Amino acid sequence: MLVLHRGAEPSQTLTLERQTVIIGRSSNCDIVLDDRQVSRMHARIAWRGDHYEIEDLASKNGTHLNGREVIGPQPLRDGDEIQIALRYKLAFVDAGATAPLMFESVSERGLRMDTAGHQVWVSGRLLEPPLSAQQYRLLELVFAATGVVGRDELVRAVWPEAAEGSVSEQSIDALVRRLRERLAELDPEHQYLVTMRGHGFRFENRP
Repeated sequence: MLVLHRGAEPSQTLTLERQTVIIGRSSNCDIVLDDRQVSRMHARIAWRGDHYEIEDLASKNGTHLNGREVIGPQPLRDGDEIQIALRYKLAFVDAGATAPLMFESVSERGLRMDTAGHQVWVSGRLLEPPLSAQQYRLLELVFAATGVVGRDELVRAVWPEAAEGSVSEQSIDALVRRLRERLAELDPEHQYLVTMRGHGFRFENRP
């Protein structure tokens, strides 16, 4: 069977019964994921004599199996995790196995970034609407840094076209404040962007 989890909704199960299953945005699909990141015909799961295989159907945002992009047909094994457009997670449960009660993403803590899709996930949920271009560049900078990011470095990354000295301290602080407010929409109990007075900013993820 497949077990699908969508955000805070209850998990849904689909018994495969050696059939071919199409996953996509189209209402004609067996599993409909009504999301603009999902292609109309996104992926296919089919029985191949003694096992199931998953295949990406030339989708725009890809299909991943256990964190690896699906290129060509890939066999499925009990406990495999399928990601559709890095937005939806499905668990493959083989015959005789016990269906998982929930996905790891239900209790996922912390922040992660999909730099290819310019998406930000907080506590297992996609941050929508997306961050502004400046907010995203700021978060991407501190997220990738191994230590403190100074204000000069921040200005060069976030405002690359600005003349030296043209970005005020107030503009920097206002951008940091807006970014913190956006992240707090999904995780109000943790501050990911920490101010190091006199030095700059550092990113602090949840453990």
